[in-house]
Amino acid sequence: WEIFRPKTSLDIGMNLISIVSPLTGEKLHDIQAFSASEVADAFRSARKAQPAWAESVQRRTLVAKKLAALLAKEQAAVMDMLQAETGKSRSHAFEEIAGALGAISYYSKVAPKLMRRKRIKAAVPLMLSAYVETVPVGVVGVITPWNYPLALTMMDVIPALMAGNSVVHKADNQTAMTVHLARDLAVEAGLPEDVWQIVHGDAAEVGNAVTDNADYVAFTGSTPTGRIVAERAAKRLIGYSLELGGKNPMIVLPGANLEQAAEIALGSAFGNAGQLCVSIERLYVPNHALAEFETILKRRIETMSVGSSAEFAHDIGSLTSKAQVERVSGFVDRAVSEGAKVLTGGKRLEDLGPNYYAPTVLTAVPKTAEIMTKEVFGPVIALVGYDSLDEAVELANATEFGLNASVVGDRSKALEIASRLMAGSVNINEGYRASMASFAAPMGGMKQSGNGRRSGPAGLLRFTETRTIGVANKLPIGLPTRAKEYKVMAPLMTKLTKWI
Repeated sequence: WEIFRPKTSLDIGMNLISIVSPLTGEKLHDIQAFSASEVADAFRSARKAQPAWAESVQRRTLVAKKLAALLAKEQAAVMDMLQAETGKSRSHAFEEIAGALGAISYYSKVAPKLMRRKRIKAAVPLMLSAYVETVPVGVVGVITPWNYPLALTMMDVIPALMAGNSVVHKADNQTAMTVHLARDLAVEAGLPEDVWQIVHGDAAEVGNAVTDNADYVAFTGSTPTGRIVAERAAKRLIGYSLELGGKNPMIVLPGANLEQAAEIALGSAFGNAGQLCVSIERLYVPNHALAEFETILKRRIETMSVGSSAEFAHDIGSLTSKAQVERVSGFVDRAVSEGAKVLTGGKRLEDLGPNYYAPTVLTAVPKTAEIMTKEVFGPVIALVGYDSLDEAVELANATEFGLNASVVGDRSKALEIASRLMAGSVNINEGYRASMASFAAPMGGMKQSGNGRRSGPAGLLRFTETRTIGVANKLPIGLPTRAKEYKVMAPLMTKLTKWI
């Protein structure tokens, strides 16, 4: 990855953070630890660069198209870095490339239309004209996590840039180099360097500094941290969007093909080793089919290949850190102590590396167990039976979260059930990709899973302010200003209003 080494040099006197490989436990590289004052400096330079960047949406879309071409050309090297920093499989690294390219392509196409001044119907035809235009907010603060550093970056940073904003971006320390590679490609594509700046360091210090200096903040991460971001943003009366945690259910309908449902469950729960906000963690199956489904699911899971290489050779990769392994194993151990049974998995795979964990299915999970309500963020499925579809819907909705859900089975019945699920996205005969890859559709959460939406027109328009322009047209008769004029005009205006 030497070709893509970030162009900002690491000075000898700079405070550095050592990043550890999730695959080996050895040091990967060092990154800079920014202070709050250095983050404020980044905002000042970004603010100076923003007006020139906002002048031409055509220029912005051209840069985005060049970036997409460069990313497609250099995808192998970017996937190498993604795997090095996250431990994910090659397949899931490729999913990130696809997601990033999808976001860039969508916003480069729709930005000119979304940013165009639009004429709307005025209150009084002929006498008045009215227009609405969208303008950038200024400098957007973007805060992204470690699990999908490339895809989530492009889903938030690109629409902010296409709207004419500059961006100060807090990348997670673990995956900062992947974000730097993406930013370097953007600069190569023609993006002015100060228009997109990347900061990292202490999570609280740098994250708070981003929120406290931004004109809008887009945050992806945990619900507790999201609340802090929302509180700080609200005190400053700036806008914010939050994509937070999930405890996502999948309902297998009566009569569904169980072999197909089991395979869909694998992809939905173990994508990126389960380290995905929209991954499936709760799986509901009709009680009459539960035993058969357990057998099928166990058999299919135990054929999965676990590992990480530069080839498309493994179905599931490593967890990204020691903390993640401890988190996942802790959830499983506590579930077992509460009465759950391990159908398969439930153990670390230390012979493969320090952070591997076997894809796991738990059965006989008590409804009151911790693992039924709290997000695991790892390769663990809680498998539960149900007697009726009303019960399945009730169980699926019995959570403070509402990010994603899935229904497997007959399409027409699944659509009916989907409309009863309290989730920002629902996938039918898929886990999360059908909705997440639809970049023209909004993506976000209900309840405690977030605020606002990414993707779709709203994913760009959240980074704008709306300006209305009203025009009094030059006519022999104008709007009244004096009482005697109102006396003449009032009857006419009343009739006109009724006619309209």
